[in-house]
Amino acid sequence: MTSETIISVFLGVGLAASVGFRVFLPLFALSLAAYFDVWELNDSWQWIGSLAAVITLGVATVVEIFAYFIPWVDNLLDSFAVPLAAIAGTAVMVSTVANLDPVVTWSLAIIAGGGTATAIKGAGAASRLTSTATTGGLANPLVSTVETGTAIAVTTASIFAPILAVIMVIIILVFIFMIYRKLRPKAKT
Repeated sequence: MTSETIISVFLGVGLAASVGFRVFLPLFALSLAAYFDVWELNDSWQWIGSLAAVITLGVATVVEIFAYFIPWVDNLLDSFAVPLAAIAGTAVMVSTVANLDPVVTWSLAIIAGGGTATAIKGAGAASRLTSTATTGGLANPLVSTVETGTAIAVTTASIFAPILAVIMVIIILVFIFMIYRKLRPKAKT
C-alpha cells in the first residue's frame, strides 16, 4: 500500500465519522476540496467537485445545521439521518480511496465508512433522545452545537491533516464505547 492510498483511507474514515455528526457538511467540504483541486476524487466521483454539487450540498448543509437547532425536528431528522449516514459514510469512503482493488475498496467503505458513520450517528441520536426526555428538548441546541462543531473539526482535519483526523475518530469512538459500557445493564451472574 502506498502512502497516497493510506492517506486517502484516512481521509475517508475522517469524513465518514463527520457524516455521523452531520450528513451533508463533510460531503459539502469534500465537494469544495474537489472543486478547488485540494483533493482529487476517483474518476466516477468527479461530479461531486462540480459547481452544481457545491451549491446543492452547500444549501443542504445550511438547512441541516439549522434544522438540528429546532427541538423535536432534530429527533425526526435523526430517524432519517441514521440510515442516510450509513450510505453517505460508505459513499465518501468509496469516493476518496485511491489505488485499491474494488472489492477491497467497497469492503473498507462499507465496514469502516458506513460502520463508523452509523455508530456515531446512532450515539448522537441516542444522546438527543435522552436530552429531549430529560430537558423537554431545551438542551438539544447544545447537543447540536457540539455535534456541528465536532463535524467541522473532524472534516477540516480530514481534508488538511488526515492522520490527525483518524486520531480524532479513534478518540471519539473510544469515548462512545466508554459511555455505552457505563450505560448498559450489568449482566447478573
